[in-house]
Amino acid sequence: MFVTEVEFELPKGFLDAQGTLHRRGVMRLATAGDEIYPLKDPRVQNWPAYLIVLLLSRVVTRLEGVPEINPGVIEGLFSEDLAHLQDLYNRINGLAPTTVSAECPHCGRAHEVDLPPPVG
Repeated sequence: MFVTEVEFELPKGFLDAQGTLHRRGVMRLATAGDEIYPLKDPRVQNWPAYLIVLLLSRVVTRLEGVPEINPGVIEGLFSEDLAHLQDLYNRINGLAPTTVSAECPHCGRAHEVDLPPPVG
């Protein structure tokens, strides 16, 4: 079955204005439009680092108890949570390696190990 959405749990969580912490959410696979349209945004043209904020605001479809995911929500994430979502984005969209080199602790031989699918 082709999976287009992945559930995640933020390491720290999004703290809203009322002091409620939101940690569980859903991210969908990115489309070409998700990656192209933000490039036209003046915020990205003036500050390229802002691209990830717009990308994530498009592909994070749900965050428990948050009525709308927009750039302001993504801007309000703690740094660790932003890094977590960037990593998840890269993994589910095929932008990160799916194998890593590992060394057997018993014999010392190096080999490739498949990474498990993202679980958030």
